[in-house]
Order: sequence, then C-alpha cells, then structure tokens
Amino acid sequence: MIIVGAIVMAVGLDLFLVPNQIMDGGIVGVSIITSHLLHLPLGIFIFLLNVPFVFLGYKQIGKTFALSTGLGITTLSLTTFFLHNIQPFTKDTLLATVFGGIILGIGVGLVIRYGGSLDGTEILAILFNRKTPFSVGEIIMFFNVLIFIVAGFVFTWEQAMYSVLAYYIAYKMIDIVIQGMEESKSVYIISNDIDEIGQAIIDRLGRGVTYLHGEGAYTGDDKKVIFTVITRLEESKLKSIVAEFDDNAFLAIGNIAEVRGGRFKKKDIH
Repeated sequence: MIIVGAIVMAVGLDLFLVPNQIMDGGIVGVSIITSHLLHLPLGIFIFLLNVPFVFLGYKQIGKTFALSTGLGITTLSLTTFFLHNIQPFTKDTLLATVFGGIILGIGVGLVIRYGGSLDGTEILAILFNRKTPFSVGEIIMFFNVLIFIVAGFVFTWEQAMYSVLAYYIAYKMIDIVIQGMEESKSVYIISNDIDEIGQAIIDRLGRGVTYLHGEGAYTGDDKKVIFTVITRLEESKLKSIVAEFDDNAFLAIGNIAEVRGGRFKKKDIH
C-alpha cells in the first residue's frame, strides 16, 4: 500500500500539478522549485533532499518507519522519472489544482496510514519542536508559508495562490483517508502483559509511559492501564508492539489537538 500511495502521489504531481506550475508543500515543494530552476528531473531532488530525513526518521521514530519511508520516497522518485514525458491530463489550471490536490492527498494518506511518509517536513518539525516552544503543526505551517512565498517569486503569485488551494485540498483528502490529521494521539492500553508492553513502548518508541490503576466494573478485578501520547507517525508502530505481546489487549487511541508540558519530549532511539 505504501508503493501504491507513492505511485498515486506521483500521478498527482507529474500529470496534474507540476506541468501547470502548481506547488505542493514541504520538501516536495522545495524539490519542485529546485527542479524548475536547474532544469533537471524532479525525481532526483525528491530523492536527494529526503534522504537525510529517512536517517533522522530512523533515529527518532524507528527502523520500520525509516524503511517504509525510504521505500515510499524511492518509489515516488522513480515513478516521476517514468511519468516525466507523459502529457498532463489537463492544462486547465483550476481543474489541475482540484484533481491534482485530491489525487495527491489520497496518495499521501495511504502512505501515512500504513506507517510511512513521503516528505521529511514532519520529521524536521519534530526535531525543531524539541528545541523551540512551537508545536509540530505550527512549524510545518511556517515552513510551507515560506515555500509558497518563494513559489510566488519563482512562478507567479497566481500560481502560488493555486498552490495553496491544492495544498488545502490535499490536506483534507489526507484527513479523509487516514481519519484524523492531528499530530498527537492519546493512547490507553489494558492487557495482562501490561509491564512488557509498557517497557517496549519506552525502549522502541522512546515515549514516556504512565501506569494508571483501574478496577473492572463487572469483575471487580484490579487493572493496570497504560497511558501515553504519541504522534500519528508512530501509531502504526505502537499497534504492532501491542499486538506482538497481546492480540487481545484493549487499545483505545484518540486525537489530541495540543500537547504541552509533561514528558511528551521523546528520547533518542539507539
């Protein structure tokens, strides 16, 4: 599904957005600008500019995420090479904006839903979040605003405005595909193997864990409950950790609009 998502994103880029000089945000947006200025294939810059973030993803989120992201980015880069000389579906800027944004969002959403990423912006934002008072979402927004301003100078301000519209459409499509775009998620876990699961989350996700004490209303048994907060990029990995120890564990994941204070800052994974 990560390969499928990357191919779908490449279709949105090469057959709708890029031929009409419409931008995406993030590292892909930087790649589009660089490709336009240097007159070199887009796939080269998507790959080269994202490679450092695959390594950072390995350090910050884990090996599975890094491998999934590397697979997605490689597929995206190669597919843009194959699609480069194919005629775009439309030269109508508005149609390209709307349908390109929809297709792009579907592709990115599929990749995120299955535990990968096609852009290093979120990983970069997580790193900056550790050093600044700004949230991950605020850092991503600031980064993208800068990209669209640069796009206004490189292309035209009209194209930059279309790019913002395409980005918004893609954002909403990602929301539909993965059912929730919030950066942070609260997690409650109830299991008979709670200590092993808690230690695995600490060791393999680098997240702090709090043990809560509850009581089963029906049985009256004492229950030990894990509470932790993760990013949406870590959700797939957390589910695999829980399933590894207890397939029947109770797992509740909810969206959080904002997280401040406490021990949300994660430790490095070695």
